[in-house]
Amino acid sequence: MTLQIFRTKEVISHEEAEHGLKRCLSAWDLAFLGIGAIIGTGIFVLTGVAAATQSGPAVVVSFIIAGFACAFAALSYAELSAAIGGCGSAYGYSYVAFGELWAFIIGWDLLLEYSVSVATVAVGWSGYFNTALTAIGIPLPDLLTKAPKDGGMINLPAFLIILSLMGLLIAGVKHSAKANNAMVFVKLITITVFVAVALFNIHPENWHPFMPFGWFQTLPDGKTTGVLAGASLVFFAYVGFDAVSTASEEAQQPQRDLPIGIVSSLAFCTIIYIIVAGLLTGVVPYTDLNVPSPVAHALQQIGINWASALISTGVIAGLTTVMLVLYYGLTRIVLAMSRDGLLSSLFDYVHPSTQTPVRIIVVCGVVMAIMAGLMPLNILAELVNIGTLAAFVLVCLGVIVLRITKPDMHRPFRAPFGFTLPVLGMISCSALMAFLPAITWLRFFVWLVLGLIVYFTYSAHNSKLAQK
Repeated sequence: MTLQIFRTKEVISHEEAEHGLKRCLSAWDLAFLGIGAIIGTGIFVLTGVAAATQSGPAVVVSFIIAGFACAFAALSYAELSAAIGGCGSAYGYSYVAFGELWAFIIGWDLLLEYSVSVATVAVGWSGYFNTALTAIGIPLPDLLTKAPKDGGMINLPAFLIILSLMGLLIAGVKHSAKANNAMVFVKLITITVFVAVALFNIHPENWHPFMPFGWFQTLPDGKTTGVLAGASLVFFAYVGFDAVSTASEEAQQPQRDLPIGIVSSLAFCTIIYIIVAGLLTGVVPYTDLNVPSPVAHALQQIGINWASALISTGVIAGLTTVMLVLYYGLTRIVLAMSRDGLLSSLFDYVHPSTQTPVRIIVVCGVVMAIMAGLMPLNILAELVNIGTLAAFVLVCLGVIVLRITKPDMHRPFRAPFGFTLPVLGMISCSALMAFLPAITWLRFFVWLVLGLIVYFTYSAHNSKLAQK
């Protein structure tokens, strides 16, 4: 068993990884998938929360630190995604570099990251959607907008939006990409309007003191504050660029298009985040930004209500694309794991007409819709960051391991400066994990223990690689 659980897969090319999915996504589509996943909760919600509670105006520095950590990881993702075929993302890379047990652990980790992200964003989407309904005089009652634990019956909008995205993904990835591109365009217009308005309403005194919480400190109640703690929080804003690598089997020219999509989407979004964070804390005092919609709130504070309404429209579009891309990424990771025998073979099915994994889309959609409709997700959401950071650390380590163990592997894209960037990626992502609260670590380990139980009771015995 020891030899089997650490047995590695052979590197397969993108051509060899064909399994019935339709190659229809261009580099442009992939970049927009990345932007669709990245620009959402982070820019419209977390910017204000991090500024008000952890970083102050220095939230700009928090975004820069988190952005550098992600950049190192993104270049590692770009190298491995161009060289290794299959839609499993970090799961697939870990299978090649570290062996089956580590691959399962990171795959299990990604299942949590993506599913909880979608459900959490759906709850946020529901809040904005109900606010829009309230503005036009037809608000939904609390009974239909809150989970049972919060005094309601079901969060119906959150439940229904996930089912709607389920239908879109079943129809085909090209339809999904077109819808994503349209909504990304809407939210980019929204951000452009905010930047244009905010530029003429900056009050430099709002940037003083610039770093009111210092670099890092742990409070008596266990919570962390400071620029570095803020970087750990706003890291959530960057979650999603790794979903581009799950589109490997549907990219037209994966060796070229995947690195372009990953790196360009992250670079573009990092610049946008820094600009918006700087302007937001310049328009109103950072202490006023601990609200659900800080961007719209800031515009209301300076009396520009029409722009505030437009921002709300952009938020709804933005959160929709985040859910769509992360939902898409989740289904491809489940597909990859089921093909390898680590999850049930019932999921190893691609519909011949739509060329989509229909069973996976339906099962994942129903589970996430129930989570979003019935569960308060504020606690589970904390798991997303630590899970993503763990995946990033392993991908960076995977680059190093494969350069040593498989130096002759064909690498259409190679991260520059030797081992420097992947090592910096491991160090920076590990450091951000260290700045997260202890309770988050505990919950993360509980989830991993559950995964190990699944692996040793099912996956280890049904693995296709172990049966060879």
